[in-house]
Amino acid sequence: MLFKNYLTLLAIGLIWGSQFIFQEFALVSFSPIWIGATRATIGAITLILICRSIGIKNSSRQWILFSVIGLLEAAIPFVLVPWGQQHLDSSIAAILMGTLPFYVLLLAPIFVKGVKINAANTISVIVGFSGLVVLFYPELSSGSGEINLVSSLAIIVAAVCFAIALLLLNRVRDEHPLIVARNVLSAASIQLIIIAFITTPFEYQATSTTAILSILYLGAICAGVVYYLYMMCIKNSGPVFTSMTNYIVPAVGVFIGALVTNESIKTNTWIALFIILFALFINQIMSKNLNLDNK
Repeated sequence: MLFKNYLTLLAIGLIWGSQFIFQEFALVSFSPIWIGATRATIGAITLILICRSIGIKNSSRQWILFSVIGLLEAAIPFVLVPWGQQHLDSSIAAILMGTLPFYVLLLAPIFVKGVKINAANTISVIVGFSGLVVLFYPELSSGSGEINLVSSLAIIVAAVCFAIALLLLNRVRDEHPLIVARNVLSAASIQLIIIAFITTPFEYQATSTTAILSILYLGAICAGVVYYLYMMCIKNSGPVFTSMTNYIVPAVGVFIGALVTNESIKTNTWIALFIILFALFINQIMSKNLNLDNK
């Protein structure tokens, strides 16, 4: 099970880490909010088709809960993050989003019954965050990134929303991870389409094949498939471990960006990746030992 948890988390990190390059292609023809809305809709359709093809059906009717999770998981962050990044250096935005596991750790006792803050989670979150700092240390130390207080607050609010949504998923009972992912994305897609029409009326313009294929990939894989893996990881490993995908994604994004541009991968990137993987190892091993001690 331990190896399976790592594979699931790394798969999520690889898929979400690849989204940055495809979002750049999509942004040539589409606005950020419409990319988010289209992405969520295609992801929901993908999961609906998968559920129907294998005959999985709802076992409960928790649509209010799914709607709240969709709002916190996608609708609000999809608006706040792009808005905040307009006035922030990407490295600073990544560091601010990297605070997500801290919020999960601190809020877990409030939203999840019987959960307590333990040493395994605390140490792994701190070590993982240090890996994120190492990853972006060159950019941070150069002082080139401008820190806008309001934009920073927008990113932090988005991270808190993600954290609460992650914890609320623990309240979904007796439901297959595919159904959970489908319902959350379905609710989020409806909300995002409404937000998109209100804030950015759709205007048709000529689109490239690359932009269209990028949108399809972002929807089917970076929303549909990855959300199933995400829900499965929460079910098997818990919210704190799953939230640490937020450390893996930027590292993978840097690796993929370097490969696409044929740039050499810097030493600090390798060190950061090692630290992040070590943090995951600490979380799983120490949590296992704590469970054994409590038996």
